Amino acid sequence: MNAALFLIIGVVVLIVGYIFYGGWLAKKWGVDNSRVTPAHELEDGKDYCPAKAPVLMGHHFSSIAGAGPINGPIQAAVFGWVPVMLWVLIGGIFFGGVHDFGALFASIRHKGESIGEVIGDAIGARAKKLFIIFAYLTLILVVAAFASIVANTFKATYVDGVLDKAASAANASTAIISIMFILMAIIFGFFVYRRNAPLGISTVIGVIGIAVCMYIGLNWHPIYLSGNVWMIIVGLYIAIASVTPVWILLQPRDYLSSFLLYAMMILAVVGIIGCHPDVDMPAFTGFKDTLAPSGTSLGYMFPALFVTIACGAVSGFHSLVGSGTTAKQLDQEKDAKPIAYGGMLIECALALISVCAVGYIWAQYADGTTVTPTVVFATGLASMFSKVFGAGCYNVVYSMLILAVSAFCLTSVDTATRLARYMFQEFFTNPGETRETMPGWKKVLTNPYVATAITVVAGVALGMTGYAKIWALFGAANQLLAALGLLAVCCWLGKVGRNNKMFYFPMFFMLIVTLTSLVFTIKAQFAGIAAGGEGVAWFYIRAIIAILLVVLAIVLVVEGIQALSRNKKAAAAK
Repeated sequence: MNAALFLIIGVVVLIVGYIFYGGWLAKKWGVDNSRVTPAHELEDGKDYCPAKAPVLMGHHFSSIAGAGPINGPIQAAVFGWVPVMLWVLIGGIFFGGVHDFGALFASIRHKGESIGEVIGDAIGARAKKLFIIFAYLTLILVVAAFASIVANTFKATYVDGVLDKAASAANASTAIISIMFILMAIIFGFFVYRRNAPLGISTVIGVIGIAVCMYIGLNWHPIYLSGNVWMIIVGLYIAIASVTPVWILLQPRDYLSSFLLYAMMILAVVGIIGCHPDVDMPAFTGFKDTLAPSGTSLGYMFPALFVTIACGAVSGFHSLVGSGTTAKQLDQEKDAKPIAYGGMLIECALALISVCAVGYIWAQYADGTTVTPTVVFATGLASMFSKVFGAGCYNVVYSMLILAVSAFCLTSVDTATRLARYMFQEFFTNPGETRETMPGWKKVLTNPYVATAITVVAGVALGMTGYAKIWALFGAANQLLAALGLLAVCCWLGKVGRNNKMFYFPMFFMLIVTLTSLVFTIKAQFAGIAAGGEGVAWFYIRAIIAILLVVLAIVLVVEGIQALSRNKKAAAAK
């Protein structure tokens, strides 16, 4: 398969899905642009802030993209490009897009409240509490996985305890560019949101600023730190970022990050179309992973394919972003379809680009020479681009791609921290209760700084074990969260008398896939415990988390099915 043809076919299918299936969903659910959105109704200048559609798309897409549509498809490529492509397209249009659009729509009809509140309304108070626990555990895994990936893109290389500056140069450049980018985003936000600077002019200056940051960072990168030190720094950053008003950092940084992402995707498309190489990887390798380039086999294609690709096709994390931050900033209801459904399909396009990247350097990946997904992604695309425009541009393109991945991981991890803080506070808050009326211990736990600190410490500590050791657990938890998000919206639509049939198959399929995967994960953790040795405590922790996720999910599903049955009986009685 030619890479250019592979990408073109995939993008055309996604566009057709957006126009026809996305439009059908909006009609069936009753998207009404005359309704006032929560961003206007409850505007507070902190969390509820109306944002122009392009700005909000920047936040939403940057937050949901992260490393998922890059890491997942590259790892799943061991099964061949055909199963990966089919799941990305089918999953994105009929699973992920429906999930994301539905979650955002349900949230704006619930005053911008979380998907947990939607569950509370549609299923019951106990289900809400259980979902909050489930979502919080999943968000801890998101923080752990993505913080670890960020630290890996920043860390210096040491050989026998001695710093290797040459080997560390690319990561050091990424680190200093990222730091300067954050500072620039704060300045951008101040002038746009507090000095009413024109968005168009500010955007042009901001994009130029990104280029300047890159130029400086490629030529001046004095910071060389270990991975664990960077984990601590990332932890401090996300702690601060997640409690500041959204206009200070979240909105401007995510908006500017989106241009970095768009530039990355344009470079990738130009490289793929211009180079148009054949995808070197096999179309199908079999139903079991026998390649294991990372040293660890993914196992059988079912359930591994559907869990590993994760955000490239469907992701539960997206429902938390949509209902946690995006719904609080949505200017008009009509913006929900392009931002949520469209954002998911753009992420699918990024997943297809990732497949092209790993396909171009398949031999290096399959033999274990270049394995880290971020490096595979950057190496494959930079190699294609330099083949078209000359070897001299390789380093610049490579650095830009690494920076883009790092930037999106950062946006995802601090958004996840903010969402986890919301969930933690929500768990201890009863309906109609305020912090002023709470007993002392509740006031402490619901304090945003305390809730954030607990989340960051737990996520960073788990992340220090390495993303590779928690990716399978993160993937399963994330996809199971998607199944529960589909269940929540399905129950709510049924309660309000709207068509919810499009949720049934995706919901039950994801439940079967993810519960199967978690059983395998639990088995692997107990095998690690039995083997003993250093780090056995983390096998216990991961096993406990996996068991909790399974139990919580089963209870929630039972309650959800009961709610669907009640809705069906109520509809029949009318």
